[in-house]
Amino acid sequence: MRAARFHGPGDIRIDEMPDPQVGPGQVEIAVEWCGICGTDLHEYLEGPIFIPPKGEPHPLTGVELPVVLGHEFAGVVAAVGAGVSGVSEGDRVAVEPYWVCGTCVACRSGRYNVCRSLGFVGLAGDQGGFAERCVVDQRWVHPLGDLPTDLGAFVEPLAVGYHAVRLSGMRPGGTAVVYGAGPIGLVTTAALKAAGAGRVIVVEPAAARKAKAGPAGADVVIDPVTDDAPAAVLDLTGGGADVAFECAGIDAVLASAIASVRPGGTVCNVAIWGHVPSVAVNDLVMSEVNLIGSLAYCDDHPSVIELLQSGRVDAAQFISGRIGLDDLVTGGFRELIDNKEENVKILVSPKEVLA
Repeated sequence: MRAARFHGPGDIRIDEMPDPQVGPGQVEIAVEWCGICGTDLHEYLEGPIFIPPKGEPHPLTGVELPVVLGHEFAGVVAAVGAGVSGVSEGDRVAVEPYWVCGTCVACRSGRYNVCRSLGFVGLAGDQGGFAERCVVDQRWVHPLGDLPTDLGAFVEPLAVGYHAVRLSGMRPGGTAVVYGAGPIGLVTTAALKAAGAGRVIVVEPAAARKAKAGPAGADVVIDPVTDDAPAAVLDLTGGGADVAFECAGIDAVLASAIASVRPGGTVCNVAIWGHVPSVAVNDLVMSEVNLIGSLAYCDDHPSVIELLQSGRVDAAQFISGRIGLDDLVTGGFRELIDNKEENVKILVSPKEVLA
């Protein structure tokens, strides 16, 4: 089969690989669509980051660089191994792209998304969504029903936003502010609206991204270049939002998020940071603000699929383009890096070359 593998910074190749073999308790998926994630872009530019370097194989997969990329994917079941039930050949499915140990303190407490040996399919092994086929344990396979697989590819990124909203404790009718209208900020905004937020405010300076925030669910969009964002949020909410979401990974943005919530409010950090941030901890202390981290998802995929099936979240609005595997670097990675403000999500089909 053909698969896109990361060999080093700026070095992604379409390689020929043996077809994966399905084993007991496993499911083989013919991948139809896989989204390009910001994490993929960071790996392409600066990696290996989450990818295990040469000489340092991942503790669960035993694989080191090069690895197959792609973790936001959906497809059709091609084969099932012995002991698999609940899914059959021909079913549309999305994948929760994890490898976890099952034995560490996090796994034993049900928080497998922070497994001490966590690995992601598409970042830490020879299985991934930028390949024609992929084999995963049945545990990570989620039926899509009649939902098409292009929308199924949004289950993973939407689950990131949904998980953050769930952790934040935001109640129906509450107020929320999202800092950053990139892909994760937009799906967090959509998840907030689906969860019944009374008012969602998005803070974003880029014109193209501001235009996308309204359709995603924002009631108000603030430009931090022309307005004092925390002051505007305090005014709009009568003293501060119930929850704020940091989706940018920028020190000044985190400070603004802290300044935007009410006393006793919550700031949820969703961004993965590329540096150690500087935080004015006294700003947390003086208003008893809760600062929490949110990583990926945990038992969220079924609920997210229901949101998409019911139409409560319109994922189609986030599709910026569709490309074939051979165009992955030029039409995908480079397009998103060089024109990031114009794009939300580019979907890749490993099955064929698209016109």
